[in-house]
Amino acid sequence: MSCGRTRREAHLGWRGQGARPATASFRWLAVLAGALLAALPPALAARDDGTPLFREITEAAGIAFSHNSAPEKKYIVESMSGGVGLFDYNRDGRLDIYFVNSLTVDTANQPESASSALYRNLGDGTFRDVAAEAGVAHPGWGMGLCVADFDGDGWQDLYITGVGRNRLYRNSGEGAFTDVAVDLGVAASGWSVGCGFADYDRDGDLDLFVSRYVEFDLGNLPEFGKDKTCEYRGISVQCGPRGLPGTSDLLFRQEEGGSFTEVGEAAGVHDPEGYFGLGVAWVDVDADGWLDLYVANDSTPNYLYLNRKDGTFEESGFFMGVAVSEDGAEQGGMGVAVGDYDGSGRLSLFVSNFAEEYNAFYRNERDFLTDVSFRTRTAPSSLPYVGWGTGFFDYDNDGREDLVVVNGHVYPQLDGAKLGASAPYRQRKLLYRNLGDGTFEELADRAGPAFLEERVSRGLAIGDLDNDGRVDVVVNDLDGSPMVLKNEAGGGHWLQVRLVGAGKNTDAIGAVIQVTTGEHRQLRNIRSGTSYLSQDDFRQHFGLGDAGAVDSVVVTWPDGSTTARENVAADELLVVEQ
Repeated sequence: MSCGRTRREAHLGWRGQGARPATASFRWLAVLAGALLAALPPALAARDDGTPLFREITEAAGIAFSHNSAPEKKYIVESMSGGVGLFDYNRDGRLDIYFVNSLTVDTANQPESASSALYRNLGDGTFRDVAAEAGVAHPGWGMGLCVADFDGDGWQDLYITGVGRNRLYRNSGEGAFTDVAVDLGVAASGWSVGCGFADYDRDGDLDLFVSRYVEFDLGNLPEFGKDKTCEYRGISVQCGPRGLPGTSDLLFRQEEGGSFTEVGEAAGVHDPEGYFGLGVAWVDVDADGWLDLYVANDSTPNYLYLNRKDGTFEESGFFMGVAVSEDGAEQGGMGVAVGDYDGSGRLSLFVSNFAEEYNAFYRNERDFLTDVSFRTRTAPSSLPYVGWGTGFFDYDNDGREDLVVVNGHVYPQLDGAKLGASAPYRQRKLLYRNLGDGTFEELADRAGPAFLEERVSRGLAIGDLDNDGRVDVVVNDLDGSPMVLKNEAGGGHWLQVRLVGAGKNTDAIGAVIQVTTGEHRQLRNIRSGTSYLSQDDFRQHFGLGDAGAVDSVVVTWPDGSTTARENVAADELLVVEQ
């Protein structure tokens, strides 16, 4: 990793002054031109019937959560929280919502001052916060979350990352959770952010990876605006991540008795370089039947750990083409989306990045990945924005995966500043429609007012909240209330698939589902930990366009076995048991 270390020493980073090196390439000129165009506010255009694609229903749904954050963001630890999760904690067939909350430097010793929320889906379009009675209201200084039935009892459990220590809330199945993180050895320490469960060693039980960001001492706070690593274009801002020491990542292997052992160094995923880890994705990049691990690192090269099938991994980010940008520059990696957007049968990666560092789109060529950010036409529109939560989903059920990104800066000091192509502190969302030819059209202006409203967004989760066959979007904002966006795009037929795995991996995390209709095939994978510090619905949604049925549904389970269903009717939930 000497190449990455050299670049790291050479740049001040995305939060330094003049972080991007000068280049005379035509591509970089196109980048700047695209940034200027994308910064212009779009004109609101209605659908043919005058209906927006998405309608905000937050207040109508009874959701009154408000994320707690210090207004001035003088410390980087106050800018990064905001995960959101969609999961059916009570097994009633309806998605519930968990919003992670955070503390501030001033309230760090008052964990009861900010409540996270668990909203139970009542099935009538409304939700009720049951976090206090469920025992999950006060996880401390929260960052993000991931979901899994880690103990194989059939009830989904909740892992919360944060500052100081993490929580593992075991679901009792009776509407209550118990924190067992300390007892089972996964409480960790320091500043944890991303997480995801997976059976990386294929022994039948779920293990846990946790990314960590920087070492941050609440008793010895960095001085606001003290040097060049605490400035942004001449404006005094919070310090970091440049100038702050990085820290290691963690891999917890589950043992036979249900406890966990930290094996990150032995497995080769502990991050000896001390990069600034954020979003994570367990995904079988090379389709060899073993889960690999992708880690989006902020201001440092991204990691792609290829599974050696012996309990260890080989870091191959540069070799596989996903460590840096097409121009060879480090980017501010935040969230990660995984999808087969082109119907190739291979899972590609999308990474949201910092302002003026385009969001990276890596097409999977099986033996390596290619940066197609500009070829897909997603890069130019992303340049003014700081991207966070992101995900592939077929919002219009036409059989092609579309893409969403939520945005928001980290420096409230930008309000009123004139910084050219960069967007201000509050920023709109991005919605990309897949055109089916390898390119996307950005059409947030047609998605509805909620997509154009400027917010400071962080976490994003995707799932069908009302079981109507259209995928909805939930966003947790850093400052203030979240957004619940109901999908009203209409479109074609659909199929949802829910897997029931054998043994302890009851959600079949790591499984792959292929749906074939005629010559058209779609691929999805089951992941714990998605987007930016968030959790999507485990049920997989497939748009079918005009097709009233699918020819086949083939599930490849985590142990390599397969199950097939043929001639499946559309517009239903298909449950497949291993």
